[in-house]
Amino acid sequence: MFCLGCGSSRAGICAAGTASAPAARRYEAMTVKFLLDNFALVFALLISGGMLVWPIFRSRAGGPKLGTLAATQMMNKRDVQIIDVRSAAEFGAGSLRNARNLPLEEVAARAAELDKEKPVIVVCEAGRRASLAAVKLRSAGIGEVYILDGGLGAWRAAGLPVAKAA
Repeated sequence: MFCLGCGSSRAGICAAGTASAPAARRYEAMTVKFLLDNFALVFALLISGGMLVWPIFRSRAGGPKLGTLAATQMMNKRDVQIIDVRSAAEFGAGSLRNARNLPLEEVAARAAELDKEKPVIVVCEAGRRASLAAVKLRSAGIGEVYILDGGLGAWRAAGLPVAKAA
């Protein structure tokens, strides 16, 4: 083999340290052969990698999250709306003080009841329903929507007060 770039005759490598054209073609052919021979393995690798990355993208879809400390600070410093998106029965068992029950199924229809100028903190039991509700609230035109990270479970774990419905 002969490298057109530097004139080297060493097999596969030119004096500049780059692969010669025939070696590069051979490498490409070997790569394609490997991918075709191991299609199921490559497919499984891509699917499992996608499944590992999906939760990262999904969790960001809901928007910014507040830990219990940041949520408490925001509640003390600003006039916020706290929306609990759990069912009425779950809400009756206890929620954040001054929280308003707006079940997830009703969020899109009742979003107009909220003040669009005030920030909203969305609460559920663990955070999943709150993320879905936050997307709906943002699409309804509410600018500042936050999710209580870890939901009411994290709130209770931090030893913060929970109000029972009257």
